Order: sequence, then structure tokens, then C-alpha cells
Amino acid sequence: MAKANPVTDAERTRIRELHAEGKGRNVIAKELGRSGRTISEEAARLGLSFARAAEVKAATEVRQADLAALRTQLALDLTYDAMKLRAQMWKPTIVYSFGGKENTYEDHLFDEAPAAEKRALMGTAGMAIDRSLKLSPPATDTEGLAAVDAWLKSMMGG
Repeated sequence: MAKANPVTDAERTRIRELHAEGKGRNVIAKELGRSGRTISEEAARLGLSFARAAEVKAATEVRQADLAALRTQLALDLTYDAMKLRAQMWKPTIVYSFGGKENTYEDHLFDEAPAAEKRALMGTAGMAIDRSLKLSPPATDTEGLAAVDAWLKSMMGG
């Protein structure tokens, strides 16, 4: 029994064109107003395949590599941020306040950050280090861990 609505040569040409553009079966079916099954059957007759597992796998691997590189860069940036915050603890610091009935501004220059500000800076630096280590964990070699341990002790003033 013949099909009620056979695929035309123009449609076959369009299937080839769209397939060459990388369009999927469902996109082609929608554009031509045909069922996915019809497109699959015609593609098979034309020697075309919609199996793109290898391409999808390669694209996924590239995306994962890109994300890993971004995480590494973010970990590095967070480490630099922590170092900048730690350095602020030992620099001259202006502490200011607004308040009182007259809502006055007062400030005072200290040779280094007062204890409360050091605590806040160290807490923020610690969070940055923690996030950095989660994004890019250090290698499991003991020499590297010793270097990190020495760095952390120096941050704590030890």
C-alpha cells in the first residue's frame, strides 16, 4: 500500500541540508511538518545518522575542562584575596564611626588594625582560603601540605 503523503525529492534535499547543518531529527521534522519517524526512515535511506554520542561526549569533555580551568582560576583569585586581607591587618588603619545625638563622624588612625578588625579580616581571609581549597584541593604530597601548614601558621602570626 502506498503512503498517503510520500516524501518529495525537495524534502529529501532539505533533510540532507539540515542534517549537514547539524540539526537534530526533531528539529528537521518540525521544520518539514513531518513525524520524527518519517525523518528517521528517510535519513536511513539517505545514509544519514542522528547518532551523535561521540560529538556530545567530546563537547561535554571540553565543557568540563573549561569549568575546571575556571575553578582553578577562581581558587587562585581567592588565595590572592586572602593574602591581601591578611596584609591589611598589619597596615595603618583608619577606624571610623557615626553616631551620637548629633550623628557626628569620628575617625582615628592606628599603626595597624585593631584586634576586632584583625579578627574580621582573618575570618574573611579564612573563608577565602577554605573556598579556594574546596575549588582546587592541594595534591596529597606531604611536602605540599607542610608548605600550606607553614603558610597558615604565618598567617596566624605563629
